[in-house]
Amino acid sequence: MQKRALVVGLGIAGMSAAIGLRRAGWTPVIVERAAERRTGGYFIFMFPEGVQAVADLGIADHLHTRNPQWRPGGNSWSVDRRGRRKPVLGLLDAPSGLAAVLRGDIEAALWQGITGDGTEDAVEVRFATTPVDITEGARGVQVLLEDACTGKQYREDFDLVVGADGMRSSVRRMVFGPDEDHLANWKAVICAFQMEEQVPSYEASDSIIVSRPKRAMWVFGLADHAPCAWLTYRTKDIPDRFAGPSIEQVRAAFSGMDDDPVVRHVLNSLEKAPDHVFDSIHQVKMPRWSKGRVVLVGDAAWCMNTYSAMGSSSSLRGGAALGVALREHPGDLTAALDAWETGLRPYITRQRRSARVKQQRFVPSNRSAEVLVSGVLDLVRRVVHRRLAAEFTAATAAAPSVTAR
Repeated sequence: MQKRALVVGLGIAGMSAAIGLRRAGWTPVIVERAAERRTGGYFIFMFPEGVQAVADLGIADHLHTRNPQWRPGGNSWSVDRRGRRKPVLGLLDAPSGLAAVLRGDIEAALWQGITGDGTEDAVEVRFATTPVDITEGARGVQVLLEDACTGKQYREDFDLVVGADGMRSSVRRMVFGPDEDHLANWKAVICAFQMEEQVPSYEASDSIIVSRPKRAMWVFGLADHAPCAWLTYRTKDIPDRFAGPSIEQVRAAFSGMDDDPVVRHVLNSLEKAPDHVFDSIHQVKMPRWSKGRVVLVGDAAWCMNTYSAMGSSSSLRGGAALGVALREHPGDLTAALDAWETGLRPYITRQRRSARVKQQRFVPSNRSAEVLVSGVLDLVRRVVHRRLAAEFTAATAAAPSVTAR
């Protein structure tokens, strides 16, 4: 009989793990606390590791990317205190191999992968369902599940439980201990949402940065979609995510900057947005990602936080690698999980450490850091943009001309 795995969470990590499990010969069952599949989501960079994992999971043909075409002079602008714009190094300019997507683009491709294309059985997904208790026995894991629609609770046996339910994972709390044992508070906040329209006077695919010490606003331009906004600020007082209107907290954090037309437009767009993400920023640190027959993947295990820009790529890679490890150790779950973590942890550790450096680019801690980062990036921009301009000129010259008749 095929081994059965319960995957908790229908996000990027959960669906990636489910596809990996199925490829390893397992039968995954996904439970998701939401009543239906979430769509949309904010802007995400997919690094080469994520792009490769998408190929490994067999969903590359389903993934829609939105990289704007680079143009001479660049697509990214920084706005200074006097409202003047200057070209800056765009996050898609370097390194090569980055893909611009919305979170919903990745999840739509994964959904195609788990629902099947006629060649494989669809993965079973149970919405409005959450684990209430997890008990491991000698031969498996018994999970008490609850149907939120009916309130009914029932027990079911699995050979493996995969916690892919995010930074505040319920699986982690039940099996590994309370959040405070694993969450490192970075004393910062993020707000992200999709805008209805670009900031006036900018091209549709432009990216815009308004950065000041301890607070910054980014607008990410896309090829075939309205831009996405990303606001972040440092604070010693981390707010309760559910206490008071989040939009008011964001406006208060950016008071004094809203005389800038870009900031004003973005804040007004936030008021009109049908939904947005508002949360404090943490990292998850765990000495081990598995315990017996329970394993954590993605943000539940190693959340590197949004400043690393590696959350989605690492979740895709982690899910794909889990499937490979189980396939290579078909009769020994402990060996499979050991091999999976041994292979993946050095990569996760490097990316987690880099997040502190990247944070200075996204939101400088003080004026000196702002000046230093700006100066370094300007030097890099000149080199990169010269190379891109040369490539653009060569491509334009090589393109076949159309002769009028």
